[in-house]
Amino acid sequence: MTFSISLSQTYPLILDGATGTELNRRGVDTGLPLWSANALMNDRDAKILQQIHEDYLRAGADIITTNTFRTHRRALAPSGNTGRALELTRRAVDIARAASVNIPSDKPRFVAGSISTLEDCYRPDLVPPDDELRGEHSERIHHLIECGVDLILIETINTIREAVSMAKLATITGTLVVVSFVCDREGKILSGESLTDAANQLLPLGISAIGVNCGPTPNLARPLAELQNACGKDFPLIAYGNIGYSDEKVGWVNTDSENPKAYCEHAIHWPAKIIGGCCGTTPEHIEQLRNAVK
Repeated sequence: MTFSISLSQTYPLILDGATGTELNRRGVDTGLPLWSANALMNDRDAKILQQIHEDYLRAGADIITTNTFRTHRRALAPSGNTGRALELTRRAVDIARAASVNIPSDKPRFVAGSISTLEDCYRPDLVPPDDELRGEHSERIHHLIECGVDLILIETINTIREAVSMAKLATITGTLVVVSFVCDREGKILSGESLTDAANQLLPLGISAIGVNCGPTPNLARPLAELQNACGKDFPLIAYGNIGYSDEKVGWVNTDSENPKAYCEHAIHWPAKIIGGCCGTTPEHIEQLRNAVK
């Protein structure tokens, strides 16, 4: 299946909402270091993961995201599961595919292979050297492609350097590539770099969309405006905000600071062609968003 972002659409493509925090809401252990990858370790939790994907599809998502945020060697090492990277990535993709089959639709659905920073996505100071980035991200990207995703979603990135390394490795495969950054309250990438500089380096590589995610929902308008100015109004942007805050022990703490209606009041004004939800959002947020832009 090919992935196409149609600029002539009358509504944006709808990305799904959070996976890790939704697993936690439904009773799955998402404690660190595995976080959402815990759901791939046994059949009970895998069934809950599939149900979450299906609920997002029922809510109106056009794109569902694989539970592969932490299925790479470096993230699996502290739990002693280093050698299971491909196995767990395959299981995550297969579960997403099965959900798509179970919820039929007369319109295309797409499976996005999630890939993020090698280290903590909120710690730009921990980004490894370039040779480590190339070696480890190359393996992650090829795992996702081998397992059959429709596009690579490079998300929650905190430096231009790691984003460029990942995008180069992903775009040369011929797969569609979307890149999304996590920013501070001033609209800067967490490294302190500007999104304009990021766009100037990433667009020539042939990425299909660029944007921001995992920031407080009210804070996304400013960086998106900068990206629209840097990329031009016709280049596809992606946006999906969070609800809650990060925690060193459990990974994420949910809050109800932005209910589905309030979330959509922000999201419908974003100049983005792909809109969804990040940590803390639920199928209810995606359903409200689908209805708001329908």
